[in-house]
Amino acid sequence: MAGYIMTLSDVDSLTYCVKTGTYSTNLSTPKGNWMTHHEGTFADYLSMKPGDSIYFFIKRKIYGIGKLIEINSECRFLNYVGADRPVDYSKKNYGELEPLLDEGTANNRCLCVFEPAPLFFLNGVDMDDALNSNPDRFRMLRAMWKVSFIKVDDDENQALMDIILKRNEENLLRNENAYPYSDTLHNRIRDKNTEQYRLTSDNILLSCAKGNKINHEMAIEAALCELLSEDNSTPMGKWDYISHQVVASPFKAIDYMDKMDIFGYRYIPGYRTKSRYLVVEIKKDEATDDVIGQIMKYVDWIQGEYAYGDYSMIMAYVVASGFSDSVRRKKDRECVRYYTKGCRPAISCIWSSVKLIQYEFIDNKLRLREV
Repeated sequence: MAGYIMTLSDVDSLTYCVKTGTYSTNLSTPKGNWMTHHEGTFADYLSMKPGDSIYFFIKRKIYGIGKLIEINSECRFLNYVGADRPVDYSKKNYGELEPLLDEGTANNRCLCVFEPAPLFFLNGVDMDDALNSNPDRFRMLRAMWKVSFIKVDDDENQALMDIILKRNEENLLRNENAYPYSDTLHNRIRDKNTEQYRLTSDNILLSCAKGNKINHEMAIEAALCELLSEDNSTPMGKWDYISHQVVASPFKAIDYMDKMDIFGYRYIPGYRTKSRYLVVEIKKDEATDDVIGQIMKYVDWIQGEYAYGDYSMIMAYVVASGFSDSVRRKKDRECVRYYTKGCRPAISCIWSSVKLIQYEFIDNKLRLREV
């Protein structure tokens, strides 16, 4: 499963999160519109699935281990009704908002629910120790910078879980030296009508829509994180792992790293074997010719870092409000790769799996169609 590493300011915050089995990001107050960092946070929550691991990061140390759980078929919620609208509720009494969380402010807009799996150990693991324990597995942890939390894939999650368990083997066997947990708050949430607290991308898109277009690319990312995780009816299908802003360049100063808008993979049904990788480049307006070079840069990156020479594992998409004939011609001309598959015999193959997807915002929903 995937994993989430949440940044906290102190151990008291960690104690509260583990005791209640909840985590909520404290967002800045919106000023009439959602900003990119708000929409990015919603996108991260929308990609969460029950069973994903959760960890906490405090002053160089990583604490774990927990897993997201389902309450009334959801593992993430709005903290209060209307929390997904860019309205300043800070001057309203917090209790009047009827929040799910006892402690917090109006800026705790959404939350996820989890339980220890197996324990949240008092003994945290230094970040350098984690990175050195399995260097080839860690990608996103190395790029953790100026964010509330990050998402890691199955391989990185397993590597992080391994080092925390190895450093706490005696505590695990003795079932001790762990932060206390109670399901009291979970049971209270379970007794509520949680349908009205359901987190979707609808209001996030609506807040930045103009006609049938969306003015913020990050809002489209949030919607795709939701759609591609849950809905098999889109032209891109359903994917077992979806994340956004995944690094796609050699490690360098974080602010200069390339990042894929959407990255994902799916398994062979019934197995934990990855069969396909996904990359999506998003343009809120009509796509220009340079998007072709951009998507192919990411395709080549995935081939080298994940697919190891097998282009047939990669499915690439460009999502935009429209495509000119020039972009279509350039796609047909340049989105091609020749490669060899196998050894005895070696098979010459041609890859050309880039598709153009036009989006429209209709009836408060993001509609996608291949062109």
